[in-house]
Amino acid sequence: DRVVQIVTFGTLQARGVLRDVGRVMDLPYAFVDSIAKMIPKELNITLDKSLKMNHELKKLYDEDPQVKELIDMSKRLEGLPRHTSMHAAGVVISQKDVDEYVPLALGADNNVVTQFTMTTLEELGLLKMDFLGLRTLTVIQDAIRLVEKSTGVKLVTEKLNYNDKAVLDYIGTGKTDGIFQIESAGMKSFMKELRPQSLEDIIAGISLYRPGPMDFIPQYIKGKNHPELITYECPQLKPILAPTYGCIVYQEQVMQIVRDLAGYSLGRSDLVRRAMSKKKGDVMQRERQNFVYGNEEEGIPGCVKNGIDEKVANKIYDEMIDFAKYAFNKSHAAAYAVVSYQTAYLKYYYPVEYMAALMTSVIDKPTKVAEYIQVCRQMNIPILPPDINKGEYGFSVSGGSILYALSAIKSVGRPVIEAIVAERKEHGEYLSVKNFIERNMEAVNKRAIENFIKAGALDCLEGNRHQKMVVFGQIVDDISRNKKQSMAGQLSLFDIASEDEKKEFEIRMPNLEEYDKETVLSYEKEVLGIYLSGHPLDRYRNMMEKMISARTIDFQPSDEDDREGGEPDESKVRDNQKVIIGGMITEKNVKYTKTNKVMAFLTVEDLVGTVEVMVFPRDYEKWQNMINEDARVFIQGRVSAEDDKASKLILEKVRSFSDIPRELWIQFESKDDYSQKEKGLLEDLRNSQGTDTVVIYLKDVKAMKKLSAAYHVNLQDEWLAQMSKKYGEGNIRVVERALKTL
Repeated sequence: DRVVQIVTFGTLQARGVLRDVGRVMDLPYAFVDSIAKMIPKELNITLDKSLKMNHELKKLYDEDPQVKELIDMSKRLEGLPRHTSMHAAGVVISQKDVDEYVPLALGADNNVVTQFTMTTLEELGLLKMDFLGLRTLTVIQDAIRLVEKSTGVKLVTEKLNYNDKAVLDYIGTGKTDGIFQIESAGMKSFMKELRPQSLEDIIAGISLYRPGPMDFIPQYIKGKNHPELITYECPQLKPILAPTYGCIVYQEQVMQIVRDLAGYSLGRSDLVRRAMSKKKGDVMQRERQNFVYGNEEEGIPGCVKNGIDEKVANKIYDEMIDFAKYAFNKSHAAAYAVVSYQTAYLKYYYPVEYMAALMTSVIDKPTKVAEYIQVCRQMNIPILPPDINKGEYGFSVSGGSILYALSAIKSVGRPVIEAIVAERKEHGEYLSVKNFIERNMEAVNKRAIENFIKAGALDCLEGNRHQKMVVFGQIVDDISRNKKQSMAGQLSLFDIASEDEKKEFEIRMPNLEEYDKETVLSYEKEVLGIYLSGHPLDRYRNMMEKMISARTIDFQPSDEDDREGGEPDESKVRDNQKVIIGGMITEKNVKYTKTNKVMAFLTVEDLVGTVEVMVFPRDYEKWQNMINEDARVFIQGRVSAEDDKASKLILEKVRSFSDIPRELWIQFESKDDYSQKEKGLLEDLRNSQGTDTVVIYLKDVKAMKKLSAAYHVNLQDEWLAQMSKKYGEGNIRVVERALKTL
């Protein structure tokens, strides 16, 4: 009752206020959307500023009365509070119950918050602390626990070598998926350019990769690579700016400059830093006078008195003002850099344990889990299905592989998993399906057992998934019946039978083949939210990589957790950008427009997620035969981006996977080898008449020859499997030709 979180007010910003007002005015969504997208994406942009910056918007405002009314109405509401939420980190701590000092309110999710914002609380003299709870700290903690469990090594984060060249070089490779603060596409390319050689470089990198300071990145990299080109306005700046290659990167450097050049005290320099970071213009103008010419009353000598030219002093002050608007607090950046380095260290030396801990932290986001599973596959880390004999609540490690988390199985709550794991630890591994059900009868119901089977969690027990699905219901009924009879004191035939006779009564696994691959995958998707033991699109992976220019995950808004600390909220696709995506259509909803024309909304799934595709009437008429459920297609279209929502794709062209030009390459050791097998080969090719080209490759002389159209083939899976068997798997390869457009 003496600690409470702080309220924040979400205000009506330029884009948001237009959308809200447009909705109330009952204007068409597309019309309001087009106006809102004319607002430049800039920090603290206002409607007035937008009208000055965008001439097209100004022209519409002057000429279209509807646009004028929308903007004028929006201007009156701009900046007003729209909704309340909870401050990400701010907490008030008071001597007595907080409600003796501050009015309280129930915020979202029934959390108690103050009714005053942080600035008011500070003015009242209350103690405000910032506690930023980072998901990454839990990831590090979990990874260290998994490392100790699997290797016996007890890591202590404070004792890591923070100058490990191998780890720093690894960060510079850009393979930083899952590494705190540096896993976005922009940050990866920046790290490749920066090639950090010390923790100091990572601190600077994190500080610079934000709106504003980004403009200084080329200057910083140039200074790092060519120290001889760095110049300083005056000698006193060199010791302050040398660590950052002549750039002002941190607020602490601003404080140091005013102290060393103009003779400010420590306390006074902090006031300047605060005024600059809070953009208090009047205070900054007053301080310019003090900085350049000094102030005897307040004991400030000033630059001129310290032998620095007046013009130079003003130029330095201009640069400080320019940068301080965005300057990062170095202590904050250093704390982030330490966490970034720790995650990179763990991923480099203990990749399996680190990736398991990372996936546990995003277990409630299937798209993110799917993305990290792809990363694991690129790192050659096998992902095994959940396992009731080895698995844990979260993702765990088993001999160089990652075991899928039991908690990811749908309709199975935490208490059930904890009961199953506790029973296993106490009485040993489960021996059969019957043994598993008997020992957990209180915890599991039929739905849970079915989901365990579909997820592959019972694969460690006798029988395949198909067999288990057929018999598990009978086993449950049998155990329940026997339990009821024994509770009623009744003897069953089973109780008086001998051991051999009991075996006769056991429910046996029926003689059934395992489900086909498609069924196994669809069950995994149903109960885990992702495909685990493969993907229906796996066989098209190479073709998709060559053809697509965007993945479905690129349409998602940035995850808050990925930019804890001010990384720009960058969408990987831009509004109106032309892209090609590839995947299978998992859903198709047909709608009718007001003029009774047909349009459709498709859900397209690729290897990591899904995206919504809009098909307008004219295009629907043209492509309707190709856009049915389960179709494997490439779609070329235009991005429709929305603020803080997943972007959509507007369809323009479609091409089926089977229409992409493909070539079959068949390799032979030498010309003699080919001559011996040529007759049989040509016969095999005639057995698969089609449109795909065949290329013969002779390994010894590195020569290739395209066969004529008479030997073009139809690249079906079964036929390819036979060819691989006959000529060797390594000698048969299908090559797709990438197309720039469809």
